[in-house]
Amino acid sequence: MRPSASGLREAALVAAVVLLDRLSKVWAQRWLEPRGEVPVLPFFHLTYVENTGAAWGMFANRNGLLVAVSLALLGGLLWARRSWPQENRWARWGAMLVVGGALGNLHDRLALGAVIDFLDFRVWPVFNVADSCISVGACALAWGLHLEDKREAALKAAGAPKA
Repeated sequence: MRPSASGLREAALVAAVVLLDRLSKVWAQRWLEPRGEVPVLPFFHLTYVENTGAAWGMFANRNGLLVAVSLALLGGLLWARRSWPQENRWARWGAMLVVGGALGNLHDRLALGAVIDFLDFRVWPVFNVADSCISVGACALAWGLHLEDKREAALKAAGAPKA
């Protein structure tokens, strides 16, 4: 079975997210780690952190658990994605941003035993490109699923069969 053009674009998005995440983390390791912290603006610093847990220090030093949870969530998301209509781009592209970000952080956990973070807005935990993609993707995914629920409710109200 040949992959569709849409499937290839989604795979390209995942690959682009993983590549951008890896490149930014390699840069952080080589350039930022020796410096530790670099103020950029009063409210934004580049701060090198190797995070062994999740946000806000949750599950620190529980790398095995976080790898297992990541794999389970990736599998569940990819499985659920099969039921979303092709035209629901919010859900499909949002899911691929989440997948790309999760794969980027999973790479760090498996290769380094910690996730490299470096974007520091001083008011919440230091994060990275993968985290940003996961957050934006989750919002897009939620919006897409909301739109799908509304579409299905409208079809049901009109007496039309579910697509």
